[in-house]
Amino acid sequence: MAVFLTLILILGIFGLIAAAASVKVVQQYEHGIVFRFGQVRRGEQLRPGAVRAPGLTFIVPIVERMQKVNRQTITMNVPAQEGITQDNVSVRVDAVVYFRVIDPVKAIVNVQNYGYAVSQIGQTSLRSVIGQTDMQELLGEREKINTRLRAIMDEITDAPWGIRIERVEIKDVSLPEGMKRSMARQAEAERERRARIITADGEFQASKRLAAAAEIMSQDPAALQLRLLQTVVEVSAEKNSTLVMPLPVEILRFFDRMGGGVGTDQTSQAQDKPGLGERLAKAEQELAKAAEQSSPLESTGDVPPVLGLDEPKKKESPQVAAASDAETPGIEAARQADAAQQADAARQTDAARQTDAAPDPLAEEATPTRRDPAP
Repeated sequence: MAVFLTLILILGIFGLIAAAASVKVVQQYEHGIVFRFGQVRRGEQLRPGAVRAPGLTFIVPIVERMQKVNRQTITMNVPAQEGITQDNVSVRVDAVVYFRVIDPVKAIVNVQNYGYAVSQIGQTSLRSVIGQTDMQELLGEREKINTRLRAIMDEITDAPWGIRIERVEIKDVSLPEGMKRSMARQAEAERERRARIITADGEFQASKRLAAAAEIMSQDPAALQLRLLQTVVEVSAEKNSTLVMPLPVEILRFFDRMGGGVGTDQTSQAQDKPGLGERLAKAEQELAKAAEQSSPLESTGDVPPVLGLDEPKKKESPQVAAASDAETPGIEAARQADAAQQADAARQTDAARQTDAAPDPLAEEATPTRRDPAP
Protein backbone atom coordinates (compact mmCIF):
# COMPACT_ATOMS: atom_id res chain seq x y z
CA MET A 1 0.00 0.00 0.00
CA ALA A 2 2.78 2.36 0.87
CA VAL A 3 4.49 1.63 -2.44
CA PHE A 4 1.29 2.36 -4.32
CA LEU A 5 0.87 5.72 -2.58
CA THR A 6 4.46 6.61 -3.35
CA LEU A 7 3.97 5.78 -7.01
CA ILE A 8 0.82 7.90 -7.17
CA LEU A 9 2.66 10.80 -5.54
CA ILE A 10 5.52 10.55 -8.03
CA LEU A 11 3.10 10.45 -10.97
CA GLY A 12 1.26 13.48 -9.60
CA ILE A 13 4.48 15.44 -9.33
CA PHE A 14 5.43 14.57 -12.89
CA GLY A 15 1.94 15.53 -14.04
CA LEU A 16 2.21 18.92 -12.38
CA ILE A 17 5.59 19.49 -13.96
CA ALA A 18 4.25 18.49 -17.40
CA ALA A 19 1.20 20.71 -16.98
CA ALA A 20 3.39 23.65 -16.03
CA ALA A 21 5.63 23.01 -19.04
CA SER A 22 2.67 22.83 -21.43
CA VAL A 23 1.12 26.16 -20.42
CA LYS A 24 2.59 29.16 -22.27
CA VAL A 25 1.71 32.86 -22.26
CA VAL A 26 2.26 34.89 -25.41
CA GLN A 27 2.46 38.66 -24.91
CA GLN A 28 0.46 41.14 -27.01
CA TYR A 29 3.51 42.31 -28.96
CA GLU A 30 4.68 38.72 -29.65
CA HIS A 31 3.78 35.77 -31.80
CA GLY A 32 4.55 32.13 -30.85
CA ILE A 33 6.03 29.72 -33.38
CA VAL A 34 5.38 26.08 -32.38
CA PHE A 35 7.76 23.41 -33.67
CA ARG A 36 6.39 19.83 -33.54
CA PHE A 37 9.25 17.38 -33.78
CA GLY A 38 11.25 20.27 -35.23
CA GLN A 39 8.76 21.02 -38.00
CA VAL A 40 6.66 24.10 -38.57
CA ARG A 41 5.52 23.25 -42.08
CA ARG A 42 4.11 20.16 -43.72
CA GLY A 43 5.50 20.16 -47.20
CA GLU A 44 4.97 23.62 -48.67
CA GLN A 45 2.08 24.56 -46.39
CA LEU A 46 2.18 25.89 -42.87
CA ARG A 47 1.07 23.36 -40.28
CA PRO A 48 -2.17 24.25 -38.47
CA GLY A 49 -1.49 25.73 -35.08
CA ALA A 50 2.11 26.54 -35.92
CA VAL A 51 1.62 30.24 -35.16
CA ARG A 52 0.01 31.07 -31.81
CA ALA A 53 -1.72 34.41 -31.22
CA PRO A 54 -1.14 36.46 -28.08
CA GLY A 55 -2.70 35.04 -24.91
CA LEU A 56 -2.72 31.73 -23.00
CA THR A 57 -1.82 28.67 -25.08
CA PHE A 58 -0.90 25.03 -24.53
CA ILE A 59 1.72 22.83 -26.13
CA VAL A 60 2.54 19.17 -25.82
CA PRO A 61 5.64 18.75 -23.68
CA ILE A 62 8.64 17.05 -25.25
CA VAL A 63 6.78 16.81 -28.57
CA GLU A 64 6.34 20.53 -29.23
CA ARG A 65 8.61 23.50 -28.63
CA MET A 66 7.54 27.17 -28.93
CA GLN A 67 9.73 30.13 -29.84
CA LYS A 68 8.46 33.69 -29.40
CA VAL A 69 9.08 36.45 -31.97
CA ASN A 70 8.88 40.14 -31.10
CA ARG A 71 6.82 42.13 -33.61
CA GLN A 72 7.56 45.58 -32.24
CA THR A 73 9.42 48.19 -34.31
CA ILE A 74 13.11 47.79 -33.56
CA THR A 75 15.56 50.71 -33.66
CA MET A 76 19.07 49.79 -34.72
CA ASN A 77 22.10 52.04 -35.07
CA VAL A 78 24.24 51.49 -38.14
CA PRO A 79 27.92 52.02 -37.26
CA ALA A 80 29.64 54.95 -38.95
CA GLN A 81 30.99 54.06 -42.35
CA GLU A 82 33.84 55.78 -44.13
CA GLY A 83 33.62 56.19 -47.88
CA ILE A 84 34.51 58.36 -50.85
CA THR A 85 31.74 60.22 -52.61
CA GLN A 86 31.28 60.49 -56.35
CA ASP A 87 33.25 63.77 -56.42
CA ASN A 88 36.19 62.22 -54.51
CA VAL A 89 35.53 63.59 -51.02
CA SER A 90 36.21 61.40 -47.99
CA VAL A 91 33.26 61.36 -45.58
CA ARG A 92 32.15 59.42 -42.52
CA VAL A 93 28.40 58.68 -42.29
CA ASP A 94 26.31 56.92 -39.68
CA ALA A 95 22.60 56.09 -39.80
CA VAL A 96 19.72 54.55 -37.89
CA VAL A 97 17.29 51.87 -39.16
CA TYR A 98 13.70 51.25 -38.04
CA PHE A 99 12.31 47.78 -38.90
CA ARG A 100 9.81 45.18 -37.66
CA VAL A 101 8.91 41.54 -38.30
CA ILE A 102 5.84 41.02 -40.47
CA ASP A 103 6.22 37.26 -41.02
CA PRO A 104 7.50 35.51 -37.87
CA VAL A 105 7.92 32.12 -39.57
CA LYS A 106 10.27 33.51 -42.22
CA ALA A 107 12.16 35.60 -39.66
CA ILE A 108 12.86 32.44 -37.59
CA VAL A 109 13.26 29.80 -40.28
CA ASN A 110 14.92 31.63 -43.19
CA VAL A 111 17.55 33.69 -41.35
CA GLN A 112 19.64 33.20 -38.24
CA ASN A 113 19.68 36.23 -35.93
CA TYR A 114 17.76 38.59 -38.19
CA GLY A 115 18.83 41.66 -36.16
CA TYR A 116 22.51 41.08 -36.94
CA ALA A 117 21.64 40.42 -40.57
CA VAL A 118 19.77 43.75 -40.87
CA SER A 119 22.72 45.55 -39.30
CA GLN A 120 25.14 44.14 -41.85
CA ILE A 121 22.85 44.96 -44.75
CA GLY A 122 22.56 48.52 -43.44
CA GLN A 123 26.33 48.96 -43.38
CA THR A 124 26.90 47.62 -46.89
CA SER A 125 23.97 49.58 -48.35
CA LEU A 126 25.21 52.77 -46.70
CA ARG A 127 28.66 52.35 -48.25
CA SER A 128 27.10 51.74 -51.66
CA VAL A 129 24.92 54.85 -51.46
CA ILE A 130 27.86 57.03 -50.36
CA GLY A 131 29.83 55.98 -53.43
CA GLN A 132 26.93 56.83 -55.77
CA THR A 133 26.25 60.38 -54.52
CA ASP A 134 28.27 63.58 -54.41
CA MET A 135 28.99 65.68 -51.36
CA GLN A 136 26.45 68.41 -52.14
CA GLU A 137 23.65 65.87 -52.49
CA LEU A 138 24.75 64.07 -49.34
CA LEU A 139 24.57 67.29 -47.33
CA GLY A 140 21.50 68.94 -48.84
CA GLU A 141 19.26 66.11 -50.10
CA ARG A 142 19.18 63.66 -47.23
CA GLU A 143 15.52 62.77 -47.74
CA LYS A 144 16.28 61.52 -51.22
CA ILE A 145 19.21 59.44 -49.95
CA ASN A 146 17.11 58.03 -47.10
CA THR A 147 14.45 56.89 -49.56
CA ARG A 148 17.02 55.25 -51.80
CA LEU A 149 18.70 53.50 -48.87
CA ARG A 150 15.37 52.21 -47.55
CA ALA A 151 14.43 50.83 -50.98
CA ILE A 152 17.73 48.95 -51.24
CA MET A 153 17.42 47.36 -47.79
CA ASP A 154 13.70 46.57 -48.02
CA GLU A 155 14.19 44.73 -51.30
CA ILE A 156 16.60 42.33 -49.57
CA THR A 157 14.74 41.77 -46.29
CA ASP A 158 11.00 41.94 -47.12
CA ALA A 159 10.18 38.88 -49.20
CA PRO A 160 12.93 36.41 -48.10
CA TRP A 161 13.11 37.23 -44.39
CA GLY A 162 9.69 38.67 -43.58
CA ILE A 163 11.23 41.89 -42.20
CA ARG A 164 9.99 45.29 -43.32
CA ILE A 165 12.28 48.33 -43.23
CA GLU A 166 10.02 51.16 -42.13
CA ARG A 167 12.49 54.02 -42.20
CA VAL A 168 16.18 54.80 -42.61
CA GLU A 169 17.70 58.08 -41.41
CA ILE A 170 21.22 59.42 -41.88
CA LYS A 171 22.26 60.81 -38.52
CA ASP A 172 25.51 62.63 -39.17
CA VAL A 173 27.95 63.34 -41.99
CA SER A 174 31.51 64.03 -40.85
CA LEU A 175 33.85 65.89 -43.19
CA PRO A 176 37.62 66.33 -42.98
CA GLU A 177 38.84 69.52 -41.30
CA GLY A 178 40.40 70.80 -44.52
CA MET A 179 37.11 70.40 -46.36
CA LYS A 180 35.25 72.19 -43.55
CA ARG A 181 37.63 75.16 -43.78
CA SER A 182 37.28 75.28 -47.57
CA MET A 183 33.49 75.25 -47.35
CA ALA A 184 33.57 77.97 -44.70
CA ARG A 185 35.75 80.18 -46.92
CA GLN A 186 33.47 79.57 -49.88
CA ALA A 187 30.36 80.49 -47.88
CA GLU A 188 32.06 83.61 -46.51
CA ALA A 189 33.12 84.70 -49.99
CA GLU A 190 29.59 84.19 -51.30
CA ARG A 191 28.08 86.25 -48.50
CA GLU A 192 30.68 88.98 -49.05
CA ARG A 193 29.84 89.04 -52.76
CA ARG A 194 26.13 89.44 -52.06
CA ALA A 195 26.81 92.18 -49.51
CA ARG A 196 28.91 94.14 -52.00
CA ILE A 197 26.28 93.80 -54.72
CA ILE A 198 23.54 95.01 -52.39
CA THR A 199 25.69 97.93 -51.21
CA ALA A 200 26.57 98.94 -54.76
CA ASP A 201 22.93 98.75 -55.81
CA GLY A 202 21.93 100.93 -52.88
CA GLU A 203 24.61 103.49 -53.70
CA PHE A 204 23.48 103.56 -57.34
CA GLN A 205 19.84 104.19 -56.45
CA ALA A 206 20.81 106.76 -53.80
CA SER A 207 22.93 108.65 -56.33
CA LYS A 208 19.98 108.82 -58.72
CA ARG A 209 17.72 110.14 -55.99
CA LEU A 210 20.33 112.67 -54.94
CA ALA A 211 20.70 113.82 -58.54
CA ALA A 212 16.94 114.30 -58.82
CA ALA A 213 16.89 116.20 -55.51
CA ALA A 214 19.75 118.41 -56.70
CA GLU A 215 17.85 119.23 -59.89
CA ILE A 216 14.81 120.22 -57.85
CA MET A 217 16.79 122.34 -55.39
CA SER A 218 18.74 124.07 -58.15
CA GLN A 219 15.54 125.70 -59.39
CA ASP A 220 15.26 127.80 -56.25
CA PRO A 221 18.31 129.08 -54.26
CA ALA A 222 16.20 129.35 -51.12
CA ALA A 223 15.74 125.58 -51.07
CA LEU A 224 19.49 125.02 -50.92
CA GLN A 225 19.78 127.60 -48.15
CA LEU A 226 17.00 125.89 -46.15
CA ARG A 227 18.71 122.57 -46.57
CA LEU A 228 21.96 124.06 -45.30
CA LEU A 229 20.20 125.47 -42.25
CA GLN A 230 18.59 122.09 -41.57
CA THR A 231 22.01 120.46 -41.68
CA VAL A 232 23.26 123.02 -39.18
CA VAL A 233 20.37 122.16 -36.86
CA GLU A 234 21.12 118.43 -37.10
CA VAL A 235 24.82 118.97 -36.37
CA SER A 236 24.12 121.30 -33.44
CA ALA A 237 21.85 118.71 -31.82
CA GLU A 238 24.88 116.55 -30.99
CA LYS A 239 26.94 117.40 -27.95
CA ASN A 240 30.25 118.21 -29.55
CA SER A 241 32.66 121.13 -29.87
CA THR A 242 32.42 121.52 -33.65
CA LEU A 243 31.82 125.10 -34.83
CA VAL A 244 29.81 125.36 -38.01
CA MET A 245 29.87 128.62 -40.02
CA PRO A 246 27.24 128.47 -42.76
CA LEU A 247 27.96 130.40 -45.94
CA PRO A 248 24.82 131.81 -47.61
CA VAL A 249 24.31 130.92 -51.23
CA GLU A 250 23.64 134.58 -52.12
CA ILE A 251 27.27 135.42 -51.38
CA LEU A 252 28.45 132.87 -53.92
CA ARG A 253 26.05 134.25 -56.49
CA PHE A 254 27.30 137.79 -55.77
CA PHE A 255 30.89 136.77 -56.49
CA ASP A 256 29.68 135.02 -59.62
CA ARG A 257 28.03 138.19 -60.86
CA MET A 258 31.10 140.26 -59.96
CA GLY A 259 33.25 137.88 -61.97
CA GLY A 260 31.38 138.62 -65.20
CA GLY A 261 28.02 136.91 -64.82
CA VAL A 262 26.62 134.67 -67.44
CA GLY A 263 27.95 135.39 -70.95
CA THR A 264 26.48 134.76 -74.35
CA ASP A 265 28.13 131.36 -74.63
CA GLN A 266 26.85 130.34 -71.20
CA THR A 267 23.38 131.59 -72.13
CA SER A 268 23.38 129.48 -75.28
CA GLN A 269 24.60 126.49 -73.28
CA ALA A 270 21.81 127.02 -70.78
CA GLN A 271 19.34 127.16 -73.63
CA ASP A 272 20.72 123.96 -75.14
CA LYS A 273 20.61 122.19 -71.75
CA PRO A 274 17.54 119.92 -71.39
CA GLY A 275 14.78 121.04 -69.10
CA LEU A 276 14.03 119.87 -65.58
CA GLY A 277 11.31 117.50 -66.71
CA GLU A 278 13.60 115.77 -69.18
CA ARG A 279 16.37 115.36 -66.62
CA LEU A 280 13.94 113.97 -64.06
CA ALA A 281 12.52 111.62 -66.66
CA LYS A 282 16.00 110.38 -67.50
CA ALA A 283 16.79 109.83 -63.82
CA GLU A 284 13.54 107.92 -63.35
CA GLN A 285 14.34 105.76 -66.38
CA GLU A 286 17.72 104.82 -64.95
CA LEU A 287 16.16 104.03 -61.58
CA ALA A 288 13.58 101.83 -63.28
CA LYS A 289 16.30 99.95 -65.13
CA ALA A 290 18.24 99.48 -61.91
CA ALA A 291 15.16 98.06 -60.19
CA GLU A 292 14.58 95.71 -63.20
CA GLN A 293 11.17 97.08 -63.98
CA SER A 294 9.42 95.91 -67.11
CA SER A 295 8.34 99.29 -68.58
CA PRO A 296 10.74 102.21 -68.07
CA LEU A 297 9.65 105.82 -68.60
CA GLU A 298 9.68 106.75 -72.29
CA SER A 299 8.91 110.48 -72.31
CA THR A 300 8.72 113.51 -70.09
CA GLY A 301 4.96 113.21 -69.84
CA ASP A 302 5.24 109.79 -68.15
CA VAL A 303 7.00 111.31 -65.13
CA PRO A 304 4.59 111.26 -62.16
CA PRO A 305 3.73 114.67 -60.66
CA VAL A 306 5.92 115.72 -57.75
CA LEU A 307 4.89 118.22 -55.13
CA GLY A 308 6.83 121.45 -55.50
CA LEU A 309 7.71 120.91 -59.16
CA ASP A 310 4.54 122.43 -60.69
CA GLU A 311 6.10 125.88 -61.02
CA PRO A 312 5.32 128.41 -63.77
CA LYS A 313 7.77 128.51 -66.63
CA LYS A 314 10.28 131.30 -66.66
CA LYS A 315 10.23 134.03 -69.27
CA GLU A 316 12.14 132.94 -72.33
CA SER A 317 14.86 135.00 -73.93
CA PRO A 318 14.21 136.87 -77.25
CA GLN A 319 16.30 134.35 -79.19
CA VAL A 320 14.29 131.43 -77.82
CA ALA A 321 10.99 133.29 -78.48
CA ALA A 322 12.04 134.07 -82.04
CA ALA A 323 13.03 130.45 -82.64
CA SER A 324 9.72 129.17 -81.27
CA ASP A 325 7.66 131.76 -83.21
CA ALA A 326 9.43 130.96 -86.47
CA GLU A 327 8.13 127.42 -86.23
CA THR A 328 4.45 128.58 -86.31
CA PRO A 329 3.08 130.08 -89.60
CA GLY A 330 0.30 132.09 -87.92
CA ILE A 331 2.66 133.80 -85.55
CA GLU A 332 5.04 134.59 -88.43
CA ALA A 333 2.21 136.29 -90.39
CA ALA A 334 1.22 138.36 -87.37
CA ARG A 335 4.82 139.43 -86.91
CA GLN A 336 5.05 140.58 -90.56
CA ALA A 337 1.84 142.60 -90.22
CA ASP A 338 3.21 144.31 -87.10
CA ALA A 339 6.45 145.07 -88.92
CA ALA A 340 4.54 146.63 -91.85
CA GLN A 341 2.53 148.80 -89.49
CA GLN A 342 5.68 149.95 -87.73
CA ALA A 343 7.29 150.80 -91.12
CA ASP A 344 4.24 152.90 -92.16
CA ALA A 345 4.30 154.73 -88.86
CA ALA A 346 8.01 155.44 -89.30
CA ARG A 347 7.47 156.84 -92.81
CA GLN A 348 4.69 159.10 -91.59
CA THR A 349 6.90 160.37 -88.80
CA ASP A 350 9.74 161.16 -91.24
CA ALA A 351 7.38 163.02 -93.59
CA ALA A 352 6.08 165.11 -90.73
CA ARG A 353 9.60 166.02 -89.70
CA GLN A 354 10.52 167.09 -93.26
CA THR A 355 7.40 169.27 -93.49
CA ASP A 356 8.29 171.04 -90.28
CA ALA A 357 11.87 171.67 -91.48
CA ALA A 358 10.89 173.33 -94.95
CA PRO A 359 11.21 177.31 -95.13
CA ASP A 360 8.04 179.48 -95.35
CA PRO A 361 8.17 181.90 -98.43
CA LEU A 362 5.75 184.37 -96.91
CA ALA A 363 7.87 184.65 -93.88
CA GLU A 364 10.93 185.37 -96.05
CA GLU A 365 9.18 188.21 -97.90
CA ALA A 366 7.98 189.88 -94.77
CA THR A 367 11.41 189.94 -93.31
CA PRO A 368 13.23 193.22 -94.21
CA THR A 369 16.63 193.07 -95.78
CA ARG A 370 19.36 195.11 -94.20
CA ARG A 371 21.36 197.20 -96.64
CA ASP A 372 24.49 199.08 -95.86
CA PRO A 373 24.60 202.83 -96.80
CA ALA A 374 26.79 203.93 -99.60
CA PRO A 375 30.01 205.63 -98.63
